[in-house]
Amino acid sequence: MTVMAADVDSIRIAFDEGSLTTLKIVIGAILFGIALDTKLDDFRLALRRPGTIAIGVVAQFLLLPALTFCLTLLLDVRGSVALGMILVACCPPGNVSNILTHRARGDVALSVSMTAVSNVLAIFLMPLNVAFWGKLHPTGQDVLRDIDLSALDMLLEIGLVIGVPFAAGITIAHFWPRFAERGAKVVGPIAFIGLGAVIVAGVANNWEIFLDYIGVVLIAVLLHDALALLIGWTIARGTRLPASSTKAMTFEVGIRNAGLGLLLVFTYFDGLGGMALVAAWWGIWDIIAGLAVAEVWRRRTRAPLAEQVVR
Repeated sequence: MTVMAADVDSIRIAFDEGSLTTLKIVIGAILFGIALDTKLDDFRLALRRPGTIAIGVVAQFLLLPALTFCLTLLLDVRGSVALGMILVACCPPGNVSNILTHRARGDVALSVSMTAVSNVLAIFLMPLNVAFWGKLHPTGQDVLRDIDLSALDMLLEIGLVIGVPFAAGITIAHFWPRFAERGAKVVGPIAFIGLGAVIVAGVANNWEIFLDYIGVVLIAVLLHDALALLIGWTIARGTRLPASSTKAMTFEVGIRNAGLGLLLVFTYFDGLGGMALVAAWWGIWDIIAGLAVAEVWRRRTRAPLAEQVVR
């Protein structure tokens, strides 16, 4: 174990109060944009496909965190890096998964339904997952003990960041669908541009730390992201889902809302070095890897399927 790797547990990423407030607004806007593009029919569709949705829920909230835990042990990463990987694995998907599913000519209706259901469930399951796997980890538990993480506090924060904008967006989408349709086209892209700007600004303000320590998390994030995509693909193939649904499942499990994870790192973990680096780099690499996979599928699919446009 190098000195640098050991030190990653002790560094803190500088992130002022104004930047944290901006990040909260951006994450809320992302969830608001997802909700504007979500209809109550998406939940009804989920009820009509309970088996498929259940497969996705198990993959996202049970298999991914559990296998992530195993990966951290296999890689023998430091406590803060392990916690960062666990935190990201417990995050819900964002609407990037819907975009990638559409680009790959997959089952967009399933993707949207799973995103909606997963974000609602994440309000309750995410803090429980983080607390459970973090306290179980041999090196991560020491970090959590020093921080004294409260699953209830995290639940309230996630409920505020996800639940409030999500409820507001769905309400608008239900009563003013045309306004919501136009708003979703604006809010979503602007929010993701805002998230990118916040991450870039954070990296720029901590450039020396980023250069010194990015190597500590680089391979871990690459392998972790590949594992997440592989879990989605494997469970879809193993349960014999159609090809279009396999694409949706792959991205729903493989694409995580790392921006939410980054927010929680600065809210509850005081910008803990390894966690912040994992969340920031995941947010960048996840999109790159997802676009690459979507492009490969798009080139192999000659024509879009009818189910892609059925909502």
